[in-house]
Amino acid sequence: MIKSAETARERILTAANKLFYAEGIRAVSLDTIAEKAGITKKTVYYHFKSKDDLIEAYLVSRDQPNLNQFRKWFGEAKGDLPDKVEAIFRQIALSSRHPKWKGCGFLRTAAELANMPGHPAMKVGAGHKKKFEAWMAEEFEAAGLGGAHLARHIVLLLDGAFSTILVHRDPAYAEAAGEAARALVASALLNQAS
Repeated sequence: MIKSAETARERILTAANKLFYAEGIRAVSLDTIAEKAGITKKTVYYHFKSKDDLIEAYLVSRDQPNLNQFRKWFGEAKGDLPDKVEAIFRQIALSSRHPKWKGCGFLRTAAELANMPGHPAMKVGAGHKKKFEAWMAEEFEAAGLGGAHLARHIVLLLDGAFSTILVHRDPAYAEAAGEAARALVASALLNQAS
């Protein structure tokens, strides 16, 4: 019994992930999610008390995988710290060339819920962005740089790249943001050395 309940919950989350990311949270009904998951709407409500609860779970399910992907890109990049930071942006540019790429699910959800700042999904999205910023700050501090200020600049470049690519459908914006991020980190390292 527990196994089938877990399987149904996972199927609901998988369907929600695909549909919310592809079409947006407001455009997708619980009926559509239930149909995609191959279950009844009643089963959706058994696992999630409301659509808002499911939206929150959708973002929670994306949090660690997305952060792990950034860490992987950073860790696998060749070169020094500025090169590793730039690599994140280059990988975003590469990913955004895929026809199914729809940008940052956290930013898109925040845009749809902009008039609901207390929504649980807004808190998950803000938490996700803060985790990325804290991780960047740790990397910069490990290199002897003032981490928090520089990390905030990188977050602004990152989210700016995500947003601008969506507006213009041009991955070159992520590459340009990566160049700016690289220059910021290189400059900070140069200032530290002098």
